[in-house]
Parts: sequence; structure tokens; C-alpha cells
Amino acid sequence: MRTTKALVQVALALMSDPAGRHWGYELGKTAGVRSGVLYPMLSRLLAEGWLTDGWEDPATISGRPPRRYYELTEEGRVRLGGLLRQASLDKRFTNLSFGWS
Repeated sequence: MRTTKALVQVALALMSDPAGRHWGYELGKTAGVRSGVLYPMLSRLLAEGWLTDGWEDPATISGRPPRRYYELTEEGRVRLGGLLRQASLDKRFTNLSFGWS
């Protein structure tokens, strides 16, 4: 997968809570990535096995449709962690905050 600014931003958002559930809308807002870029990227991450997905239980909500969530797999945590380590050294991404830089 090609390392783009959008991928790095989404990886940072996912890795901010590597064991948690992530909602698409919130990921887009946190990463600062448009939905037209985000959802195809999430589909690629799912196909690579870096993410799993599921749907919110309808019995626990009212007044709105269930939301789809995304969770990092162990492989996803390893691969995105490596991607972020490489990106933190790449001059193209110096304006992003990596948290450990």
C-alpha cells in the first residue's frame, strides 16, 4: 500500500486507540480526511487484513440506524506501527504530529 498523507493521517487516528472500535465518521474527522478518500482506504485496509469491521447492535440504540465500526487486527497494529515509524522519518510528513517524535 502506497504511503500517502491521507493513509498516515488515518493510521495515526487508528493507532491513537489501537485496541478500540473506530467509527468511520469519527475517523474521518480525527484524521482530517474526506469520506471519498477514507472509505475506499478502509476497504483496502479490510482487504489487507489490517482491519475487521462490524455493525453496532440495533438493540442498544434508538432513533438512528446502526453504525459500522472498524477495529485493528494484530497484523494491522504491527503494519501501521511500522508505517508510522517510517513516515515519522519522511520529510513529506514533517507537519504531522506522531506523538513520539
